[in-house]
Amino acid sequence: PRRSHLVGVIVPDVCSPWESQEIDQLTTALQAEGFATLLFKTRTDRSMDSQLLTYMKGYNPDSVIAFTENVGPEILGQILDRAVPIYVTYPHEETPAENPQGQRFDRLDVVQRDGIDQAIALMQGFGARRFAYLAGDPHASASLEREYVLRQVMAARGLGEPLIVPGDFTYDTAYRATINLFRVGDGADAIFAANDVSAFGALDALRHDLGLNVPKDVKVVGFDDIAQSHWKSYDLTTVKIDLDERVRALVRLILRRLKNPDAPALTETIRTKLVVRGTVG
Repeated sequence: PRRSHLVGVIVPDVCSPWESQEIDQLTTALQAEGFATLLFKTRTDRSMDSQLLTYMKGYNPDSVIAFTENVGPEILGQILDRAVPIYVTYPHEETPAENPQGQRFDRLDVVQRDGIDQAIALMQGFGARRFAYLAGDPHASASLEREYVLRQVMAARGLGEPLIVPGDFTYDTAYRATINLFRVGDGADAIFAANDVSAFGALDALRHDLGLNVPKDVKVVGFDDIAQSHWKSYDLTTVKIDLDERVRALVRLILRRLKNPDAPALTETIRTKLVVRGTVG
């Protein structure tokens, strides 16, 4: 079959720092391999307009990377001719490449446990006992899986349950939620944020509105290690998903699948690690 040299990319968001940095790097890497990128953005609930799916089908892409689990393989399977979609998944543990419901899709597994365990160990080592999880978008499996692993890690370390603070990955929501946590709630001495942007909101609320010192009064850890995390005002300790490694793994999945179109589900796995800066100790 003729190749289109097009790769579809489905994202829930284009302007947030993690997504924009990932799209930029992925597009560059795909172009270096001779592919052009088609970008599709989901609705706010992370579902996709059926009209857009029809357009995607018309382009006959060689591959589709879905950065949202709400546009499932059963939906993409109906509209893709020969392309096998790729999903980014966040398994609790490293699991064998078994796909549920007999749907054919390839996976990039991001194992979050290492980095989260290192983050909690560091905060605990500096005396933190009352942990809050500043959650991300409730529609996103990345945030829900992060919370699940955090609970496991804290239980294993004898720390009890984290306090769950609802969030949506945005700065403003995190800022307001942190103020509420301390003015209305009982506060915390450690905040583990679902992403770096939420951690920035928490840091600014703690320092500018609540008059608290980070890391002396409250320790803060983010997640992703976006480019802004090392900026001096934030100097954020964060769990890093290596973007170079993640993009290389996605490109490898595309190339492996094109070389062997009938192969069973393909999987690549990357791990997380803690980057230590100034917001814990």
